[in-house]
Amino acid sequence: MAVLNSHEIVAMFLALGVLLASARFFGELAKYLRQPSVVGEIFAGILLGPTILGTVAPAWVEFLFPRGGGSALVLDGLTTLALVLFLLVAGIEVDLSTVWRQGKPAMGVSISGIVFPFIIGFVAAWFFPALLGRGEAVDPLVFALFFGCALSISALPVIAKTLMDLNLYRSDLGMIVIAAAILNDLVGWLVFSVTLGMIGTAGTGGLGILSAAGLALVFAAFMLTIGRWLLHRILPWMQARKSGAGGVLGFTLALALLCGAMTEWFGVHALFGSFLLGVAIGDSFHLREHTRETIKQFVSFFFAPLFFASIGLRVNFALHFDWGLTVIVLVIACIGKVAGCRLGAKWTGVFPREAWAISFAMNARGAMEIVLGLVALQFGVISESLFVSLVVMALVTSMISGPAIQGIIRQRVPPRFIQYLHRQAFLSRLRARDRWEAIRELSQALADISNIRADVIEAAVTAREQIMSTGLSKGVAVPHARIEPLPRPMIGIGFSPAGIDFDASDGEASHVIFMILIPKMDDGAALLIFADITKTFQDPELTQKILQTTEYNELLTLLNAPNPMDRVTGPGTAAPT
Repeated sequence: MAVLNSHEIVAMFLALGVLLASARFFGELAKYLRQPSVVGEIFAGILLGPTILGTVAPAWVEFLFPRGGGSALVLDGLTTLALVLFLLVAGIEVDLSTVWRQGKPAMGVSISGIVFPFIIGFVAAWFFPALLGRGEAVDPLVFALFFGCALSISALPVIAKTLMDLNLYRSDLGMIVIAAAILNDLVGWLVFSVTLGMIGTAGTGGLGILSAAGLALVFAAFMLTIGRWLLHRILPWMQARKSGAGGVLGFTLALALLCGAMTEWFGVHALFGSFLLGVAIGDSFHLREHTRETIKQFVSFFFAPLFFASIGLRVNFALHFDWGLTVIVLVIACIGKVAGCRLGAKWTGVFPREAWAISFAMNARGAMEIVLGLVALQFGVISESLFVSLVVMALVTSMISGPAIQGIIRQRVPPRFIQYLHRQAFLSRLRARDRWEAIRELSQALADISNIRADVIEAAVTAREQIMSTGLSKGVAVPHARIEPLPRPMIGIGFSPAGIDFDASDGEASHVIFMILIPKMDDGAALLIFADITKTFQDPELTQKILQTTEYNELLTLLNAPNPMDRVTGPGTAAPT
């Protein structure tokens, strides 16, 4: 059996250590600059790869990241494993029930957001393959299908992170975007997997193109039906044995590797099997938010930085950068996605301001685009110049997504949530023991002042809560719903010293519960109210101070006091009620 010699072991550990440390450093720097961490991680690879360090000190690059030998195989294996696990996390973020519950708006945005960019990309690649950098000896249909997929797929992890950073993730706008992105990714990866099967070199099982595509579709159907059902019943059994998040993590990783091996044998990439396993297990409500977060952090803080940093080691970005090609790819990608999603949102009755915000959120390509481009490069579907252009396009669209959404929803005088609080809907001590009882109590309090029946409010908020839990971190929950006859937003607030489980991502109970009622015809104010609550309660000490208040005036005094945190919304005024 071949083993690594001492020199290769030193080079391997040194290379992995330098690569991981650099990726984490520049990833955190990118987050500090309010950019996706993937931007910094890829820059770390460009810095250490042939683009920069390879030009200044090529001997060092050859020592750390040799093109052949045992350490090169180890690095390639680790980055392949990282890619598969990253797609597992992306799949776990998918919630199929969210797609159906969001209904018409999500379906409209998703379908138009797939069809428009796919048609534009397919036509451009079919008629101008040489201009766009088709790989040598690649079938024109395969290249056109790939380019259409590349422009239609969104980046669910980047979109989710952008919405979280803007405190819009659990808002109605956020749920429409997430549901549409879920369907985008699911359809896009299915089409891309079939495209890989058409290349004829993706797998090791010796299956034909049609057999590989057929088996991939059968496997997808199985995982999204029977497999999903089985996992939904296995998870409670595992948790009953008190294996906790660690036990579920080990179980999930083992299944991801087995599913990856199966789809690789079919003739499509292993990432497809891992992604489907993530979708199947992530759709179960038995998978707690805290467990999801544990799996996500395990992958995101070790494997994902290694993978994205390794991208910069594969290509000389300076040598293969083509300004003209990059501009063409960027323009085509943005026009197709933004216009398509905007029309889909408009057709389904979304308000103009929110429709534009949705379209720019969906335009973020990020990591998924890079993964797709890298796989295509490995199979010779695209040239290195087109790969570099796709990476630049993915990073640019991810970087402009957040600022564009902020600019669209910004108002001259951002509303403070305390403007919509009501004295009669202030419950200093909730009797509720679970979130459904808390929703019932607050519904009754708001019914007394809104002239809307309590059962109507409770049904609307409960239905919204079932789509996605509204537990934020640091002990705050924000159950909410849109109500037809409401003239303006209304907010009730209740305190629970013991805490109520709203399935928050940090696993902590919620002690301060806001119930937010939003008019059906609201056009953006609710998003700012939601963001204001999230920003205000970033400091857990504020939650503890508020729990000590028993009078409504005490609460207003505390909320109106100068906040030591740097609130982006600025000081507000109390409601006159």
